[in-house]
Amino acid sequence: MQRLFAEATPWQVPWLPRVLPCVHEIASRHASSTIFTRFIPPRSAGEAVGAWRDYYEAWPDLTRRALAPELLELVSPLRALVPPAYQLDKSANSAFSHPGLADALHRRGVTTLVVTGGETDICVLATVMAAVDYGFRVVLPTDALCSASDATHDALLKLYRERFSQQIVATTTEDVLRRW
Repeated sequence: MQRLFAEATPWQVPWLPRVLPCVHEIASRHASSTIFTRFIPPRSAGEAVGAWRDYYEAWPDLTRRALAPELLELVSPLRALVPPAYQLDKSANSAFSHPGLADALHRRGVTTLVVTGGETDICVLATVMAAVDYGFRVVLPTDALCSASDATHDALLKLYRERFSQQIVATTTEDVLRRW
């Protein structure tokens, strides 16, 4: 939920404004339990490793050298929730690419994660699958998820419901807030 994905960039996610009210509602009611992740690209393609280097060679305008720094910030009104919400920077798709996140959550006794934001088929997918691997139950308020691709968004929601129903619950923001 960064400006990089909300504004007119090659990575713009047109649905982001539509799901922002739901994301904000969940986060604002539980700000001290909220972790926002920001995707931080490398300064240049040469700083990236492995396939990420090839990726940024194809997208040089999306490195920090070329991007306006403010595009890396959270969108309003989410930015105002930090603190008490936490902000974690990551250089890969999954929130769990940030070292120590899973251990920190386990130490705090967290067993269930509510995952919102974008994109359903990239960062959310990577985070959800890692969360399942780490043993977390995942709740996905589907009206608080966005993607640039309707087809893959829909396919993933079907996958979560049909193949991961023991680990992942696809529901609504209203249901999440009622049960929390």
